[in-house]
Amino acid sequence: MIDLVHQAWDALWAIPHIRLYLSLGWIAYLVGLGVWIVLQKREPVATLSWLLGLAALPYVGLVVYQLFGPLRIRRHRLRRARARVQAGEVPTLDDPDARELARLGKATTGLPPSTARRADLLVDGAATYEALLEAVRGARDHVHLEYYIYHPDQSGTALRDALVERARAGVKVRLLLDAVGSSKAPQRFFAPLLEAGGELAWFHPIRFGRVWERSWMNLRTHRKIVVVDGRVGFAGGINITDEENDRLRADAYRDLHLRLEGEVVAILQLVFVEDWAYATDDRSVLASLPRSEIAASEDPIHAQVLTSGPDSDWEAIHRLHVAAIHAARHRVWLVTPYFVPGEAAMMALTSAAFGGLDVRLLVPRQSDSRLVTLAARSYFDTLLAAGVKVYEYGPRMLHTKALLVDDDLAMVGSANFDHRSFRLNFEVSVLLRDAGLATALAKLIEGEFANAPRVRVDRARPLWRARLPEAFARLLSPLL
Repeated sequence: MIDLVHQAWDALWAIPHIRLYLSLGWIAYLVGLGVWIVLQKREPVATLSWLLGLAALPYVGLVVYQLFGPLRIRRHRLRRARARVQAGEVPTLDDPDARELARLGKATTGLPPSTARRADLLVDGAATYEALLEAVRGARDHVHLEYYIYHPDQSGTALRDALVERARAGVKVRLLLDAVGSSKAPQRFFAPLLEAGGELAWFHPIRFGRVWERSWMNLRTHRKIVVVDGRVGFAGGINITDEENDRLRADAYRDLHLRLEGEVVAILQLVFVEDWAYATDDRSVLASLPRSEIAASEDPIHAQVLTSGPDSDWEAIHRLHVAAIHAARHRVWLVTPYFVPGEAAMMALTSAAFGGLDVRLLVPRQSDSRLVTLAARSYFDTLLAAGVKVYEYGPRMLHTKALLVDDDLAMVGSANFDHRSFRLNFEVSVLLRDAGLATALAKLIEGEFANAPRVRVDRARPLWRARLPEAFARLLSPLL
């Protein structure tokens, strides 16, 4: 094999004027691809990162960009479906900042503010799976599920078997999985579900043979959505895997999920339906859904579903994070497993800290990506200098994505605080305005601080083991 490579190499360089041809080809490649990247009108730092990276990888860079380069998606919106969503009468928000956030969310997502009759925080996988299985087993009409990661392990098998039982009972089961995140789950694993009448679809399957088409490799659905009978909904950060099941593993991810009831579930349903229609090209699913009559609550929780992805230019979840931080009056607590902020987010956090607010950042001491951990730490000096308190959670991998602002605003969902979640992945978060829920979230985060040593300004940071790797990782942060 090595001899063949040497022979091919010698034959290539034996071609007359080959150096000239390769140089001209490299210039044409760089100019053509560079113009295309510039025309995408993305952040200058991300654009420059791609240009420099591709310039350093002649010809190979074209393949890299084809697989992982940024790409806008134009997909058909179910406008009539959105018009049919009746979120009910949303109580007037007295706080002008709350009204502004609600308008911002609706303008950037097209989804109206809503209310929840009940919103429960589910801590870790065991509690989440228990509540999920209970809801699924009680389904009478349909179960809709969308996940980034679904593993064919003990946790995945338990949920699959529950779905099979419901499908055999005549319940309509639709399961939408990301083709990359759930690649460990083969089609045959879901054969019992399909045989029982359930439906399975894959989001952005990879087709390497179609060289003329841009790859969807880097554009994934990172959403975790479950809707049961249009009455109970789940959203948050927990996937279906034993890695997040603390009942099975002592080192399971530390994570957070939401169980919702009320009118907001109809909005989650719509997000799923749009994703299902996009993945399957079947837009008839909404017409088959029964209208759920949800009793109004005397003291509703203000709720708003936020979505973002490469099918929108507005980065809604990113915008709402930044806007909520700017609107804060005394507290901003951010929990995220991956912290790779842009300029707007860094400005918001440091400005809040300079303004005397209690600004805290909780991240894992060591995430499942060494590169992302280094990139996150490269921002610590700036945060600490501004007065932000930074904590690194140590017992387990911290996978929670949550924002707590003041005493009544909480945001929980699938979106990390990084470029990938804000710009590349399809994400969903739920913004909730409720003092009781905010208090519960504050208590939870305070408990995490007890297992998260505070990062000190005077910590040891050797050049070769810390400062230099962090600096290089930061250079790559727009591409992470």
